[in-house]
Amino acid sequence: MQEYIKNSIHLFLFSFLVVSLSFCSAPTETAVETETVSEEAPKEEEKQKTILFFGNSLTAGYGIDADDSFAGLTQKRLDSLGLDYRVINGGLSGETTAGGLSRLDWFLEDQPEIFILELGGNDGLRGIEITETKSNLLDIIDKVQTKYPETKIILAGMQIPPNMGQEYASGFTKIYPSVAEETGVTLIPFLLENVGGIPELNLPDGIHPTEEGHQIVFETIWPYIKEKIGA
Repeated sequence: MQEYIKNSIHLFLFSFLVVSLSFCSAPTETAVETETVSEEAPKEEEKQKTILFFGNSLTAGYGIDADDSFAGLTQKRLDSLGLDYRVINGGLSGETTAGGLSRLDWFLEDQPEIFILELGGNDGLRGIEITETKSNLLDIIDKVQTKYPETKIILAGMQIPPNMGQEYASGFTKIYPSVAEETGVTLIPFLLENVGGIPELNLPDGIHPTEEGHQIVFETIWPYIKEKIGA
């Protein structure tokens, strides 16, 4: 009888131990499952691509509504085609190539898909040394290419009237194809093609395009942008 009671006690203790171990192991499985779920982080949303126009009063749309400038018209065309791009207008009236170089870093906090450089006109009107203008343009492009090698760059060529002499005007015009060749960027030969020097397409100052003038400038620029985005 004592032996029977002893065996019963042993059996009871063994059963209690098995049940206890089962309860102890359960939380471990739950913890592992919870940990696995927490490791699945939500996918980061893809950032909207940007097109940055970096220039002077021509880019800013001096004298007209910014939405009617060639930069604003670019945004409208992109929207009408259902293309998810955001246009940034980095135009500043009176800006020179030196000024543009000094403020460029602020615009390069995020990577632009396309960078359109429209500077130099004010340099020419002020008679700034051609070598200085060219050097600044090269430095601006180098900064963009160094920080964002994948960014596509378009350089807008410019011409000036011969107020500073024909030799200076001719030398100025040659800056842009020279810079484009040295850096490998895409060149628009003359931004104001079919607009510059035409009174009815410019404001009374004879320098800044009217809304109609900006529409023509936009049509000059658009094929280059279209090619870069594959539209």
